[in-house]
Amino acid sequence: MLRQRVKEQEKGRDQKSTRPARFVWLLGAALMIGLGASAQSTTKGEPPHAKTAAAKTASAKPAPALSAPVKTYGSKSAPITMEVFTDYQCPSCRSLYEQTLRPMIADYVASGKVYLIHHDFPLAGHQHSGQAARWANAAARVGKFEIAEAALYDNQQSWETSGDIEKYISGAMTAADFARVQKAMQSCEAPGPTASPTGAGVAASPHPCALDGYIAEDIMAGLKVPVHSTPTYVITYRGQRLPAGSGVVSWPVLKQFLDSLLQQ
Repeated sequence: MLRQRVKEQEKGRDQKSTRPARFVWLLGAALMIGLGASAQSTTKGEPPHAKTAAAKTASAKPAPALSAPVKTYGSKSAPITMEVFTDYQCPSCRSLYEQTLRPMIADYVASGKVYLIHHDFPLAGHQHSGQAARWANAAARVGKFEIAEAALYDNQQSWETSGDIEKYISGAMTAADFARVQKAMQSCEAPGPTASPTGAGVAASPHPCALDGYIAEDIMAGLKVPVHSTPTYVITYRGQRLPAGSGVVSWPVLKQFLDSLLQQ
């Protein structure tokens, strides 16, 4: 029954951005594996040497560290962790987000069963995917990732044509929040970085900016999976990392699989 349902979902998928879902195979493999439970320093500045008796003493303060983008949902202590590698311009990634991840976030993430981690994997064949990933990371640095991700997927068909991503990010949040996101996007002139078309690494932007390092980290993590198409997802249950799956899977099918893990 599960195989037939997934085969029906696979029909009509965009072959340029995804391979057929391998979720039923993953489910079978997971059930065959007897999954069990798995196994500051503070730098103080030195006071300046006194040049005269009247010299003022002061302590050097460390420069504030830049905050890394937080692109996660839920609690790290959840028994299941799901890592998803996606491209915001990928139609199948939009389908996975709209049809599967959204209800999962509202249900299993909210109830503490699943910890969801987003990884950027912009594809070289998508003109605006790297810049979209930059906007998502800029929003994530100021705690607005959830809003930005929804805005990018909900309006994908509009901005992938015009390239006007800023319009939809700004429309999704308050003016004050957008000003903070816009500040994080300083000097981030399009296009953004993408995965190399050869699959060998990262295709850097001709206009690099401070956010590109975070995207590059995600791409390199994806290449180790390895990610061959988007979306690709990796599920870990109590320390046991399962084989990666790819393509679109419906929420009822994914929910049934997650329940099978939680019942072990």
